[in-house]
Amino acid sequence: MQELLSRKANWLGIAKCAVIPTVMLLLAFVASDVFAHGVADEDKTFIEQNTGVHLLPFIYLGAKHMVTGYDHLLFLFGVIFFLYRMRDVGTYVSLFAIGHSVTLLSGVLTGTHVNPYIVDTIIGLSVVYKALDNLGAFQLVLGFQPNTKAAVLVFGFFHGFGLATKLQELTLSQDGLIPNIVGFNLGVEIGQLLALSAIMIAMGFWRRSEKFRHQAFSANVVLMTAGFILMGYQLTGYFMSSPRIPT
Repeated sequence: MQELLSRKANWLGIAKCAVIPTVMLLLAFVASDVFAHGVADEDKTFIEQNTGVHLLPFIYLGAKHMVTGYDHLLFLFGVIFFLYRMRDVGTYVSLFAIGHSVTLLSGVLTGTHVNPYIVDTIIGLSVVYKALDNLGAFQLVLGFQPNTKAAVLVFGFFHGFGLATKLQELTLSQDGLIPNIVGFNLGVEIGQLLALSAIMIAMGFWRRSEKFRHQAFSANVVLMTAGFILMGYQLTGYFMSSPRIPT
């Protein structure tokens, strides 16, 4: 009982500490393009001005988008945070890859449109979810543990829609569209493997440190805060872009 009260007291302290930086960072960046992770201008020009099959350039663009995709990388970081066996890492990363590949390809090729602000808000929520999961919040507050594999797959679907919305903002040539998008998706997987390798190497050194057990808690609080900031930014964009009802 005493341990439960102590853990709840810690959560209240975390909440107080997380709210202030979240609000401050959101206010600082809400009017900027810091969180506007999209396709670079030079890449947009290339995509829109070229027709036909350009497999290698699209593979490069997909890899570049994933390596620079902080929202996707934050979620991956949270997913593998407490995974020590390569088999487990492979299982969860594969589920994530299947999820975002399905919706990336189907979203672009079938012309399925979703609101990018809503999708990116859910992507921010995925970061919050994983941080809370790593902190043991669901077991503590709700009394049960959600199926982590199912959650990674489902959130992978939304991450894929997030990638699809970035491409749907562009004028894509129908000439060579299918191989180019497949190439882009392949590039995303390559970028994911490169980023994952760097994260795993860094995590390996960090886990050997005696401070890891103490810093892991704080790291996931920061991860959760970053997720809330991403959600706040995207929700702000959604409400500011929505048509206003005249009074």
